[in-house]
Amino acid sequence: MKQIIALGGGGFSMEPENPLLDLYILEQSPKETPKICFIPTASGDADSYIARFYDFFEQQSCEPTHLSLFKPPAQDLEEFVLSQDILYVGGGNTKNLLALWREWGLDRIIEKAWNQGIILAGISAGSICWFEQGVTDSYGDELHPLDCLGFLTGSNCPHYDGETHRRPTFQRLLEQGQIKPGLAADDGVALHFTEQDLHSAVSSRPYAKAYRVGEGYEHELETKFLGNPDAM
Repeated sequence: MKQIIALGGGGFSMEPENPLLDLYILEQSPKETPKICFIPTASGDADSYIARFYDFFEQQSCEPTHLSLFKPPAQDLEEFVLSQDILYVGGGNTKNLLALWREWGLDRIIEKAWNQGIILAGISAGSICWFEQGVTDSYGDELHPLDCLGFLTGSNCPHYDGETHRRPTFQRLLEQGQIKPGLAADDGVALHFTEQDLHSAVSSRPYAKAYRVGEGYEHELETKFLGNPDAM
């Protein structure tokens, strides 16, 4: 079964004291101690980002590693990637991520991994990269549409409630026909796809939501809070 878990925000890098989304990702693997590989390309393989990944996942029932394109872990990238159970893509500059992945052929390797049942997950840039299009700040402060990998149909907008300009910009781009209809996710929300269909939306924050958005409409989706329901 093919799976993609796309985080609008949250996880170890944004809410280190709240492990709900990252634990959810681990739980989707049938392995008791899955191999999880962090791919921090979008951040320029920032050392501090990689360190935060290990700080969290070394405390969990898994085998964490990371893939740096600036310091490749192996000559055979495909063999390394296909030996993992989960690929977790970090946030940062999506345009640069896509350019580097294509130069190294990593986009094709990751698609092969997905087709073989390796779970794909990621936050922000690591969320929108899987869709046909995404709303990105890769060009600077102003948000723009960006063509992405197209594993999933439509568009994606992360940080829907976390950055004040995200919601109005996504809606404007839709109204102007510059981006396809798609999904938006608040910080703390993960969109979980099986095959290419949205299976569920889950959250680490009681009132965080996911939305289906198009020209002239925004429909709130049922979002399951992963924490204690008494907190709602």
